Amino acid sequence: MTRTTARIAHLRAAGVSFVVELCDPLPRVLHWGADLGERGADDLAALSATADGAVLNSAPDVPRRFTVWPTEADGWSGTPAHEGHRGGTGTTPRPRLAGADVGERELTLRLDDEVSGLALTLVYRLDAAGVLGVTTEVARPAGDGADGAPYDLAAVTTLLPVPARATEVLDFTGKWCRERVPQRAALAHGSHVRSVRRGRPGLEAPYLLALGVPGFGFRDGEVWGLHVAWSGDQRWLAERLPEGAGVHGAVLGGGELLAPGEIRLAPGESYTSPESLFTWSDRGLDGLADRFHDRLRARPGHPAGPRPLTLNTWEAVYFDHRIERLLELADLAADVGVERLVLDDGWFAGRRDDTAGLGDWTVDEEVWPDGLGPLADRVHGHGMQFGLWVEPEMANLDSRLAREHPEWLLGPSAGLGPSMRHQYAVNLGHPDAWAYLLGALDTIVTRYAVDYLKWDYNRDLLEAVHRGAGGRDRPGVHAQTEALYRLLDTLRQRHPGLEIESCSSGGGRVDLGILARTDRVWASDCNDPVERQAIQRWTAQVLPPELIGTHVGAPVAHTTGRTTDASFRLATALFGHAGIEDDLTARDAGERAALTRWAALYKEKRPLLHGGRTVRADLPDDAVLLHGVVARDGSEALYCWARVATSADAQAGRVLLPGLDAAGRYRVRVRDEPGLPRLHQVSGPAWFAAALDGWVTLPGAVLATAGVPLPTLAPGQALLLDVVRTD
Repeated sequence: MTRTTARIAHLRAAGVSFVVELCDPLPRVLHWGADLGERGADDLAALSATADGAVLNSAPDVPRRFTVWPTEADGWSGTPAHEGHRGGTGTTPRPRLAGADVGERELTLRLDDEVSGLALTLVYRLDAAGVLGVTTEVARPAGDGADGAPYDLAAVTTLLPVPARATEVLDFTGKWCRERVPQRAALAHGSHVRSVRRGRPGLEAPYLLALGVPGFGFRDGEVWGLHVAWSGDQRWLAERLPEGAGVHGAVLGGGELLAPGEIRLAPGESYTSPESLFTWSDRGLDGLADRFHDRLRARPGHPAGPRPLTLNTWEAVYFDHRIERLLELADLAADVGVERLVLDDGWFAGRRDDTAGLGDWTVDEEVWPDGLGPLADRVHGHGMQFGLWVEPEMANLDSRLAREHPEWLLGPSAGLGPSMRHQYAVNLGHPDAWAYLLGALDTIVTRYAVDYLKWDYNRDLLEAVHRGAGGRDRPGVHAQTEALYRLLDTLRQRHPGLEIESCSSGGGRVDLGILARTDRVWASDCNDPVERQAIQRWTAQVLPPELIGTHVGAPVAHTTGRTTDASFRLATALFGHAGIEDDLTARDAGERAALTRWAALYKEKRPLLHGGRTVRADLPDDAVLLHGVVARDGSEALYCWARVATSADAQAGRVLLPGLDAAGRYRVRVRDEPGLPRLHQVSGPAWFAAALDGWVTLPGAVLATAGVPLPTLAPGQALLLDVVRTD
């Protein structure tokens, strides 16, 4: 096979290099990772000259190369870049480079494949944060129709190589009220594959797939990561073959998981993959998080201004929508400093429990004889924003929508399967159903000057097919996801100031595809602070705190039944887009005064919390956590020291405060607005006792290099440390 080097593209940003050799027949990735610096042609040629491995025994007679579109033609025996066929033929593609455009931080590759008859366009964009976004368009030329058969596209997988030293894999699993649970393992020979078949990322979503050097942590170690920015079915993989991937050790890849027959390309049609976001860090997982946070904050549509303190009514009133009670709740919310009140489930026609009414997006006249106006006016009159809960993608069978338009439901012609949470999906791919939902939402937002929608999505998509004539049903998850995006985009275009939250049984749809058109996520239905400490810790691996809803719940958690102290609940909820999920009418004056102090602290610290760098400490004891946010200029920081369980060790010893400058000098104090924690000790440490009374000055070398002894907290307690640089 002829192999010639045309030129080398070198994209650089934020300490990252991505180097691609534009060679014949296919380009190959020479390097992705640490910045190689400004390199001339000779140095890049040397990188190319050292990019071929050995010819192995019982192997192809040329060195294997891992190209930008790996196939069997390269000697690649792992997951191919794309899979498909045309009437059972054209299954062994041999694409060739047809053209390339190289910019400062963008590379576009155009490939043609005579075997499949497809034209491929790969776009690599390295943003200012060092995140590499990759999309692929697979197109069938308009004139390619001689045999009349569609091209059935089975998979498109974006694959990048990683070095042999990356041998440990991290991703996530979870369940309702325990989302984003990390799981780690050695990457053995073979494939580590995560397939999502729920029509949403799911409560057990992989979220981030990372490969790193053994033992990588929050603050240390070299790590390569991937996030698939898509809200439907997904496939993620880390793969290691005995012969490697060219001179690389393994590959990292992902994309949309397509159902058989879901994408059938006729002449002139194309498919564009979801964006896969690849990140690299030599500063552990916090380094990856920095890149994602910087990328998101640089978006033109990133939420601007202070994130309003929110009260959601669900755990306050549930379906008990009495106007007098809700007006009192709004008044008390304004008194404690709430800036946005969200009326949750139960306001629309026939909705007295979760078995009926879903799909009928008009106000229930029996419960709200004067409409929502009295409550919306009271909320706006207090200077607060008014929000509503909606679940437009779903319907109960006991609803006007389902009775009058059963053809709008997403499900087989042979009949619907079992319900989930008493509901079924509305087929957003049906133009009439889509238009109805847009009109209903547009009307309610306009009529009541709604500032905010909590957009929920409470079931998996099972047997998600579009009904066809004669029972010829077609897979529908891809079309459903694209129609959702169009619905959100159109609604936002009509109401530019409207904010939307992505909720999905809590944290079941947390991805950067949905966040391209929403303003925050509900990380979990669980407000128990013991669970929330872990959920928020790992949600922040991709999302900055201002995009993560973090609410204070009642003393007895609705989801776990666990009783926790107010100080622990308040300190935990501070580190995100904070809010209240509790019935203020059931709290006494002292409890509401504590909420008022906490609300003032949130407003004081939110410029730091929502603009600084998230840091997390690596500790040997899983029962304690130390996390915080450090200002980008290093001028201040706020840390949370929390204990979720007892430990065998009586004390933690010296603990490093991550993110501080060892050469600096700092003042430290304990913030007591949430209330002080209960301690599992007699007294001390001495510096801590002094910090309870006021500022204590300490050098950065002590705080960040030697560490300071932290108090031993009782389980279910948290402490806030306020740090200000003085030099």
